[in-house]
Amino acid sequence: MSLPRVLYRFAIVAASAVFATGPAAAQEAGGTLAKIKRTGTITLGVRDGSIPFSYLDDKQQYQGYSVDLCLKAVAAIEKNLGLSGLKVVMNPVTAANRIPLMANGTIDLECGSTTNNAERQKQVAFAPTMFVISNRLLVKKASNIRSLADMKGKTLVATAGTTTLKQMTMLNNERKLGMTIAVGKDHPESFLMLETGRAAAEANDDILLASQVATARNPAEYTILPEALSVEPYAIMMRRGDPAFKAVVDAALTQFYQSPEFSKTYDKWFMSAIPPRGINLNFPMPATLKAVAAKPTDSPDPAAYAVTAAPAPAQKTDAKK
Repeated sequence: MSLPRVLYRFAIVAASAVFATGPAAAQEAGGTLAKIKRTGTITLGVRDGSIPFSYLDDKQQYQGYSVDLCLKAVAAIEKNLGLSGLKVVMNPVTAANRIPLMANGTIDLECGSTTNNAERQKQVAFAPTMFVISNRLLVKKASNIRSLADMKGKTLVATAGTTTLKQMTMLNNERKLGMTIAVGKDHPESFLMLETGRAAAEANDDILLASQVATARNPAEYTILPEALSVEPYAIMMRRGDPAFKAVVDAALTQFYQSPEFSKTYDKWFMSAIPPRGINLNFPMPATLKAVAAKPTDSPDPAAYAVTAAPAPAQKTDAKK
């Protein structure tokens, strides 16, 4: 089969337009498969700075682990529909607008770093889990902050539209920490607030924090705290209520996860030098992900992944510039 033709769209759709169209516009007779067959196009939601899952390289092209997985699903969709040369459009999304853009039909698959949880499953659907993370804090070593309890009265930053922001707000209230919670518009801005001293800690998913440390100007200045504040599954997002489309995507990814090619793809993004700066995250496959790959599931329940609850991530990096 010929590889899909990939086009890139760089204009971000205005949030007002997103909500103006509404979820009703997303569904047409025959669902997403019929839409793709009629238009000869599939639109992927991608992120600008979610390294190594979905990001822009120095050639302004989208790539990453999640993008590779989505293209596996695209190939299966193309085969299922009997098409050749299916056009793939990359549509940038943010943590704040990814779910509305999926619900209103702007994007067909979201290829980023999105947590699958029960609350979100009321709005969208998810493919089998592609990664398992823990929420942790990133701090400067010189701060002597060792846990969330040490953040009492200090400023913490989390990214808008993430489950982490919601969790930190809840923990701040439950534990009466009196933190000021700042909100970064995206992950790079959240890290910038920590880097420039406007926040004492950044809360985020451990693998995203590891990528920020690896790409920082002075990686040795930072440490990811070992305290795991939650366990969450990442998955590719789809529209809710479209079982035919979900069946094709789920089957493609399940087959891929159980193939020898999956570990090669994992190593490509987490154990090898990646563009644009040649950073190697040196992040071995977590035991949780190995278990999920052996027995794929789209469960949003953290307990389904608890057996794998994770040690602190490796922070050794190998920068090849």
